[in-house]
Amino acid sequence: MKTARIISWVVVLLAFVAGVLVYPRLPELVASHWNELGQVDGTMTRLWGVFLVPLMMLGMGLMFLAIPFIDPLKHNIAAFRPQYDRFVVLIMVFMLAVHVFTLLWNLGIEISINRFMPLAMGLVFFLVGDLIRNAKRNFFVGIRTPWTLSNDVVWEKTHRLGAVLFQISGVVAALGALFERFSIWFILAPVSAAGLIPTVYSYFEFRRLERATPPGA
Repeated sequence: MKTARIISWVVVLLAFVAGVLVYPRLPELVASHWNELGQVDGTMTRLWGVFLVPLMMLGMGLMFLAIPFIDPLKHNIAAFRPQYDRFVVLIMVFMLAVHVFTLLWNLGIEISINRFMPLAMGLVFFLVGDLIRNAKRNFFVGIRTPWTLSNDVVWEKTHRLGAVLFQISGVVAALGALFERFSIWFILAPVSAAGLIPTVYSYFEFRRLERATPPGA
């Protein structure tokens, strides 16, 4: 756990350092958003373009640090803490990669976002699957519906299904790098299904167990 925290904060520091180093070489307005065709359709001032993502990383790092201590079911988070810590490091590295991609683009090194983002998101989705496969019932991490939070069996079954769907989504998203024009759909379509299907499943599984449980049991 300590190693994961150190790595996470080093990654945050690297994001700030990278911004400071290239700041004088960037234009006053920097590209900050791309459309589905990979074309720039949004800009922001150099100050925010350089430091917005590192500040977001700092806030996320503090939030991730607090969750295992403030969750009412924190003993359950302790049960999958290695997977949780690994995921935190991944998210920080992902955010750093997005930050570096933006800086490079604005320095004139125009890497295709429709190749970069499917691969990056594919890895994130795949490791989300690993995280939720191991997640125990809690209020911050996982597929949190009224039905999963009410029943450990529903939680476990829903998360086994969700883990498979998210990892399939990761593979499909990564394949989007081969089809740049449609890469956004390779990301959005499978992950939307991976979020919706377990949510619906959790309701029906809860009702099934409710009907199967004798009154007063």
